Amino acid sequence: MKVTIFGATGLLGRECLSQCLEAGHEVTVLVRTPDKLPAPLRAQITVVEGDGLDDEAVERALSADTEGILFAVGIDARSPEDLCTDITRHILAAMRKLGIRRLVWCGGGNTVGGEDVVSLGSRFVLLFSRYFMALRHRDKLHQIALLEESRDVAWLGIRPLQMRKGARRGGYRVGFDRYSGLSQITAGDCANEMIRMLVDDTWLHEAPVIQY
Repeated sequence: MKVTIFGATGLLGRECLSQCLEAGHEVTVLVRTPDKLPAPLRAQITVVEGDGLDDEAVERALSADTEGILFAVGIDARSPEDLCTDITRHILAAMRKLGIRRLVWCGGGNTVGGEDVVSLGSRFVLLFSRYFMALRHRDKLHQIALLEESRDVAWLGIRPLQMRKGARRGGYRVGFDRYSGLSQITAGDCANEMIRMLVDDTWLHEAPVIQY
């Protein structure tokens, strides 16, 4: 499968890249700093240097024969407002132009959706995010709203709780189950589920929570 990854130099993106190669996929990445990728990995993939906030760079990283896109862009305190939302907007425009069907993205458990089981734990996560992770929280809300308006594109997503560095281990749950501030998942298992979603329509146009 021909896959393009956005955010390949981050914690989740590295796992997506490694697992895609392990699965035999043909991978292209869009990165601002190619040297952040180890040389052995760069030798196995197509590297497009550029910024996801540049619509022309996004289109260069895609082609009419791209079969799936993995969105693993992370946010930190230095990120601009609506980083993920704006990159997603460029990706959706390119998908429509080139006829690309599949987008799998990673959101955050700090956004509560209509199908979530709203518990004391989920309320705590939401309040904590609003006050202490406000930039990330606003961006993810806006990204989900944009995707909800884009049902002409086959997108799917996951929302991890406290994603930690760690390898794929399995035994995780995906769905609209109860969660709390103690719920966790490794980047390896997030990547595993995202890659699985490249060929599975179970959660089409939905973004379930992923947790142990």
